[in-house]
Amino acid sequence: MTTTLNQTEIPDLSDAFQSVAWHVRDWAQRTPDRVALRDKDFGIWQEMTSSELWEHVLTAAHGLLALGVEPGQVTSIHSEDRPEWLIFDFASVAVRAVCTGMYPTNPMAEVIYLLNNAGSIVHFAEDQEQIDKILDAPENSYPTIEKIIYVEPRGVREMTDPRLMFWDDFMEMGREHRASHPGAVEQRMAEVDPSEVMTLIYTSGTTGPPKGAMLTHRNVEYGVEKVLNSPGRFKGDVGEGVDDEKLTYLPLCHVAERIFSAWSLAYNGPVLNFAESIETVQVNLREVQPTIFFAVPRIWERIHAGVHIKLQDASFFKRLISGFSLKLAKYIGRQRVNNGGNFTFGSRIAYMIGYPLFFRSLKERIGMRHVRYASSGAAAIAPEVLEFFMGLGIPLYEVYGMTENTVVATTNFYGRVKLGTVGEPFEGIGFRIDEETGEIQMKHDGVFAGYWGSPEATADTFTEDGWLKTGDVGEWIDGTHVKIIDRIKHIIVTSGGMNISPSEIENSLKASPYIKEAMAIGDGRKYVTALIGIEYDVVGNWALRRQITYTTYRDLSEKPQVIELIQGVVNDSNEKFAHLEQVREFRMITKELDHEDGELTATQKLKRGAMDKLFGDLVESMYS
Repeated sequence: MTTTLNQTEIPDLSDAFQSVAWHVRDWAQRTPDRVALRDKDFGIWQEMTSSELWEHVLTAAHGLLALGVEPGQVTSIHSEDRPEWLIFDFASVAVRAVCTGMYPTNPMAEVIYLLNNAGSIVHFAEDQEQIDKILDAPENSYPTIEKIIYVEPRGVREMTDPRLMFWDDFMEMGREHRASHPGAVEQRMAEVDPSEVMTLIYTSGTTGPPKGAMLTHRNVEYGVEKVLNSPGRFKGDVGEGVDDEKLTYLPLCHVAERIFSAWSLAYNGPVLNFAESIETVQVNLREVQPTIFFAVPRIWERIHAGVHIKLQDASFFKRLISGFSLKLAKYIGRQRVNNGGNFTFGSRIAYMIGYPLFFRSLKERIGMRHVRYASSGAAAIAPEVLEFFMGLGIPLYEVYGMTENTVVATTNFYGRVKLGTVGEPFEGIGFRIDEETGEIQMKHDGVFAGYWGSPEATADTFTEDGWLKTGDVGEWIDGTHVKIIDRIKHIIVTSGGMNISPSEIENSLKASPYIKEAMAIGDGRKYVTALIGIEYDVVGNWALRRQITYTTYRDLSEKPQVIELIQGVVNDSNEKFAHLEQVREFRMITKELDHEDGELTATQKLKRGAMDKLFGDLVESMYS
């Protein structure tokens, strides 16, 4: 049933800046019964329409006004992905607050730092786990927080902290404020300035404390225009819209998921389907069968490894069919790579053979039968993995961007793909590669407003003539496409003066389904070595099929047969590199790396300093 929006005393927003909240409201007025999002409740997908979404956002926004939130003040979210995440975020935008999100895995020490750095006054904490990181902290750890809103009451009901407020009570407060102050939220929306800070997105903190990147309303609008709506990204140039389905599963505090999910929903209207958790992504992919899918390399690598392990356990006949089909896929992938991502006559014929035989059922199983556009970003990915999916007929493109430029940098366009590159700069943006350092630098309307409360760090991020310094080293390929060499701070300079990109070596190793983590070492050393972590499930399956018994991750990693297996992967990888770039020695990481233990960032990137400290003895053993 369509919900009628109360227009009594509502300011006219026709001339207001079209913010994220403005677009959510616009969809509710234009297509009130259109499904906006789905979320699983007790195993059943529950739908929310455009009008229902806006009603929730408007009510939550009035709740924030009732709590006294003023323009420019900070609200915060510490939660897994769920509809309330979006509702609270959109509501914050509507009242011109500055909303920031945190990763669900952030430990207490990081939560204390982030909330105090931001100065949050209203905090959305999903459940007891996240509330405990507030209430169990030392006294006066959070001097600015006035209210903590929670949505899962289990384990919280008996808590007596006066700052706690249940989500239902918060929404009831919003309804009461809305009844007595009609139009108050719309008045805030009418007064928004596009140069105002809309959100804080914190950097991953690989080399120091995270910094809050300030993105303005104008930054976000420009990011959507370029990243999601640039001509030439889709086959037939049919961009994303209301007929598209997306799966939301990466943390929404990350800029990539925010633009591909939240801001995409607001501006373009695809249906968002919330995954139950990061662990159920494969299951939810099969249920949703999205038409547009974004994933970080780790997800693509996991799917790639999962395909191989499942096929190893198949019957003889299925292994025979799959073996033949994967050879076809390899041929198709190579042909497409050599033809800008397009099919050749030969690869088209091969695909017509492989599709009914194997590709269709495999794409159905991995949840990508209907995908018409897929992308990988946020970190480098091995070309072999991209080629594998292209061979299956999945249009997968590598993209490049960062928080500080609202992800507006480069993309591989349809029909103009160059494997091993992150594509071409978006049309109309300032993009250059410094001739002396090789650093990629940019200037456009998506470049952020600076780091929150850190003018020194902001100044250091720009050149004297006002260009954003990305910290990434790149080079032109054929004068059109950009290849990322590595982060400037990660480049290895051997004792002989050789410059080596560790990420190329690491990605080559991680292309193997048996390797989950790899860290190349060699700065100031005579040769390159590596720390390697296994893909536990895949290697465990490999071991069991060979009747190799093991008990723990460490036990499996130290098995002579496993070390021999990984040595073979290293040998194969070395063939791709010059002699001085080859891995001479490696050691097995004896534990699964974890964010809470400090070895990984929240975005699952290695913290090299922490790795050096934790595994220093292993590193030295390779050079002693």
